[in-house]
Amino acid sequence: MAGGVIVANDGDGSAVDHGGRLTFSVVITCLVAASGGLIFGYDVGISGGVSTMEPFLRRFFPGVVRRMAEARPGNEYCVYDSQALTAFTSSLYVAGLVASLVASRVTRAMGRQAVMVMGGALFFAGGAVTGFAVNITMLIVGRMLLGFGVGFTNQAAPLFLAEMAPTRWRGSLTAGFQFFLAVGVVIATVTNYFASRVPWGWRLSLGLAGAPAVVIFLGALFLTDTPSSLVMRGDTARARAALLRVRGAGADVEAELKGIVRAVEVARQGEDGAFRRMAARREYRPYLVFAVAMPMFFQLTGVIVISFFSPLVFRTVGFGSNAALMGNVILGAVNLVCLMLSTLVIDRYGRKVLFMVGGAIMIIAQVGVAWIMGAQVGKNGSEAMARPYAVAVVAFTCLHTAGFGWSWGPLGWVIPGEIFPVDIRSAGQAMNVSIGLGLTFVQTQSFLAMLCRFRYGTFAYYAAWVAVMTVFIAVFLPETKGVPLESMATVWARHWYWKRFAREQPKTSADEPTGTY
Repeated sequence: MAGGVIVANDGDGSAVDHGGRLTFSVVITCLVAASGGLIFGYDVGISGGVSTMEPFLRRFFPGVVRRMAEARPGNEYCVYDSQALTAFTSSLYVAGLVASLVASRVTRAMGRQAVMVMGGALFFAGGAVTGFAVNITMLIVGRMLLGFGVGFTNQAAPLFLAEMAPTRWRGSLTAGFQFFLAVGVVIATVTNYFASRVPWGWRLSLGLAGAPAVVIFLGALFLTDTPSSLVMRGDTARARAALLRVRGAGADVEAELKGIVRAVEVARQGEDGAFRRMAARREYRPYLVFAVAMPMFFQLTGVIVISFFSPLVFRTVGFGSNAALMGNVILGAVNLVCLMLSTLVIDRYGRKVLFMVGGAIMIIAQVGVAWIMGAQVGKNGSEAMARPYAVAVVAFTCLHTAGFGWSWGPLGWVIPGEIFPVDIRSAGQAMNVSIGLGLTFVQTQSFLAMLCRFRYGTFAYYAAWVAVMTVFIAVFLPETKGVPLESMATVWARHWYWKRFAREQPKTSADEPTGTY
């Protein structure tokens, strides 16, 4: 069937490994591309902390400051329930959603590298506008520019990593995006902690967003685009040169290039658009399901809203402003350490083991937080929490962050970057990013209202979703460890459920040993 899913093999059904080594060139290239995660991580870490700084609140959200004064000792769950305050955080994700959809077409036309350069430039502009903001309008416009930068970078960087990395190391190198995201969170939370000590500290926190933007902008200027992207744009000579540089001596570059060309040739046989193909064709059903399920479940782990609003949650359970910000620093450090451990084993034990362990940890942590807050803060949020229980809330929140850093943190980027066939890879990643950013908008806009109305049940709600997603992954996700990208459909064709949808493709002219591409 034209435009269908490719199942490449060596003749007996097994996936082909072209023998690429972990060369210095591929490590540097992937580190630069992965640094795109810095800008998203910095924003995730900075937003919640700035929202607790009273000089910032007095300038832009005076209603929240009045409610803080009136709420002592009132309903602690509802102190920060302000749609204007959550709009400050969530406006970025509306812009990011739009940008990620636009970036799908731009990525196909201009390549992954160009889109990363554009993302860095937009994020730098957003940091400058928010750092110098004098009113709420300027603040929101700056946040939207940041969102455009995040949308472009999140679309291109994971694809770049998945396509450049050798098969054996793809999981670890693609997880580098989440690693830099976690580094960005830690940098942001430390910045918030020290910046909160001066009245203009919020300007410093917001304006320094330009620093990680400069890193990805300048770094991406020196990158060569991926072989898959170059072949799709008709530049096979540069694609071969890129493979020779990053794969090293001993790799079967010609065989890998032939596989890429074959995948692109089959992709071009389809006349309908990639999004339409995913929605309408039966053989693309597994990819459509996971293009929706992965970002949806990633958001429903609850870690995004916890990352944004953990300083506010810690203040809700009785910590002061500085202590709440330090708690956020600790969360970022825990996430970074667990992510590093995950990166070391992701290509040894596979993806599903990490999902199962991380899911169990997150369920225990969310149930623990719900139980303590229900018992100690009370249903109405009017009871003061004893310090040992407040410390326990921080501990359980750290445990939840550890479970996420071990599983969904890196794998939420690794899996979407590697499962899609080349003809829908940009569209699939665009769906993944746009759905994720859209749900982030919904959650950041609604979390404080949920905390006010559902109270401690908010955390039980997320625990239930983690249980659902863990079962879903166990049943429906095939193991993708060690499978070359051009052979990825093999694992779907052998899966007990998805094999009814995936099918092998007939050979194309690219399979013939002509010696040219």
